[in-house]
Amino acid sequence: MAARRQYEELARQLSAIGAVKRGLGRVLPHECPAGSAAVLTLLDRHGEMRMSRLAELLAIDMSVTSRHVAHVADRGWIDRSPDPADKRSRILRLTPAGRDMLAELSERYMNALVHYLADWSDDEVDRLNTLLARLRTSFGDCRPVPAIPPAPPSPLVEQTTRTPA
Repeated sequence: MAARRQYEELARQLSAIGAVKRGLGRVLPHECPAGSAAVLTLLDRHGEMRMSRLAELLAIDMSVTSRHVAHVADRGWIDRSPDPADKRSRILRLTPAGRDMLAELSERYMNALVHYLADWSDDEVDRLNTLLARLRTSFGDCRPVPAIPPAPPSPLVEQTTRTPA
């Protein structure tokens, strides 16, 4: 097992990952911020879905998800069509323009990584990929689990000092 100092250093390094994410975020096109990119990526990875499922996968509030969905829909990157099973719900799916945007995002990310990791060997990049995948697996699905409602209180028995009649 790793020593405490190693875990402390790991905690510092993981906190600093924010700088890496911000750096990668700067390569996104102005019209496709990180939230929009996440919506497109999840629809590509998981296929069409309801907004409630998307909010669950994003692990964010439905109102925030709604704003992200409106942004990508306004640009024609996704389609929102009525759910045949429940006309009040919408099914979200990528459009060809959305797939084109995903291809552009992928290219931009890859070029940024090639630039920033230019002095890394292929083995180092492979090792990083392996270790990051293992880290994610160790944490499992980190989405919040809905709280189980507490059991209803047991009926209170009225206690009295009187003798029954």
